[in-house]
Amino acid sequence: METATPNNQGKPKEQGEAFPQEAQDFFALLVRVLRGRRFQRGLLDDRLQISVEPKDLEDICRLLKEDPRTNFKILLCIAAVDYIDYIQMVYVLLSPEHERILGVKMDLSYKDLTVSTLSGIWRAADWYEREAHDLFGVDFKGHPDLSPLLLYEGFEGFPGRKEFPFHEYDEY
Repeated sequence: METATPNNQGKPKEQGEAFPQEAQDFFALLVRVLRGRRFQRGLLDDRLQISVEPKDLEDICRLLKEDPRTNFKILLCIAAVDYIDYIQMVYVLLSPEHERILGVKMDLSYKDLTVSTLSGIWRAADWYEREAHDLFGVDFKGHPDLSPLLLYEGFEGFPGRKEFPFHEYDEY
């Protein structure tokens, strides 16, 4: 993890390529907005994404929404991805005013699938978090209602995980 300070600008992507200038400028802005909070940066299809620790997610997302320089007023979606050793949560944010999209990623260990809810920051997080709870077993601390959204009450297991047994069936 890098600390978001101006001294950490200009590092190359993992593949050894330089970040495009627009991404570098946006990263420099994030450094100023997040004032010393720790995160890693990356690119996916020329869109900046940051990786944060679970304990920092709520604080960082609140700053990204409330600071007028970023103004990420819209949570487009939340995705959970099972990588067998951990579950990665991806939050896709939109700033219509600045015409920017940002991905915020966070890895959760299977030993502790708990993270703070973002439903107090973006109301749209409510049902996305319930879906991730149903399908992957992620516990969103402080969520107002984690009752099943897609599955019935008492369903056993988490069908979004790779370990979930799917039985073969015949198509007709």
